[in-house]
Amino acid sequence: MDKKRYLVTGGAGFIGSNIAFELQNQGHEVTIMDDFSSGNFKNLLGFKGDVTAADVFKFMPEDVYFDAIFHEAAITDTTIHDQKLMMEMNVEAFKNVLHFAASNEIKRVVYASSAGTYGQNPCPMTETQVPMPENVYGFSKAVMDNVAREFASDHQDMVIVGLRYFNVYGPGEYYKGHTASMIYQLYNQMKAGKNPKIFKMGEQQRDFVYIKDVVKANLCALTAKESCVVNVGFGTPRTYNDVVACLNKETGLNLQPDYIDNPYPFFQLKTEADLTLANQKIGYTPDYNLEKGIEEYVQILNKRPVQPAVKK
Repeated sequence: MDKKRYLVTGGAGFIGSNIAFELQNQGHEVTIMDDFSSGNFKNLLGFKGDVTAADVFKFMPEDVYFDAIFHEAAITDTTIHDQKLMMEMNVEAFKNVLHFAASNEIKRVVYASSAGTYGQNPCPMTETQVPMPENVYGFSKAVMDNVAREFASDHQDMVIVGLRYFNVYGPGEYYKGHTASMIYQLYNQMKAGKNPKIFKMGEQQRDFVYIKDVVKANLCALTAKESCVVNVGFGTPRTYNDVVACLNKETGLNLQPDYIDNPYPFFQLKTEADLTLANQKIGYTPDYNLEKGIEEYVQILNKRPVQPAVKK
């Protein structure tokens, strides 16, 4: 494999750090850009490349070449309602990245979109559905997809790939606080001896996708022959009751859920990724179902100190 140069924005965050380490493990030269507003240096312990503490909205390097950019920097907290801030940090920063790529003859950009663009669209969710986001975070990602489409049309020598992540979980999310996956939060509650708290009656469904599959999708996007936006999930929705059952099995516990009222008016009742286009456009197929992902994740978590349970 030829050695390549890659830039990962938001590389101190959950997904960005996992991408950066995998690229580095494959022998590539990796530069990380992160303003550390939500990323954590502990995600980069052992990283051997350059780390630039910069805001992609305000600053991009000049006259530098990368084989591709992985753009993961964003506000990902769906409970933030500041519309101006969300649009500036997500959409305007993305425009900055695209213009930087075009001006430096960087022909490939892979960026994080979101299943939050779908809102309450019927399942399975397909990329041809009209976006119906329920919050400004999902709206910002839908606008990013529009920006990418228009930019790719104007720069047909570039390949711009958007990945609509579904419910990602796995190692590296430890510093996300209340925005960490419910799988991580429930694990912490249970390891602390508390009954896991989930919304009544635990039958809401999510397309949970393990971080290794998300990294795989990003690397698959390097082979895309044309610009596109595709789903990244496992393709099978599972309930929160399923999650608790898997955690009980892997931790050796037998804790029953405490069902609580759902305070969120914009809560998606079900997500399910149609992966047809992802397979056609970037060759992505997932490897980790919920059981396999939680089994591996719990083995890793069990080696870490027990964290305080995140209140919901």
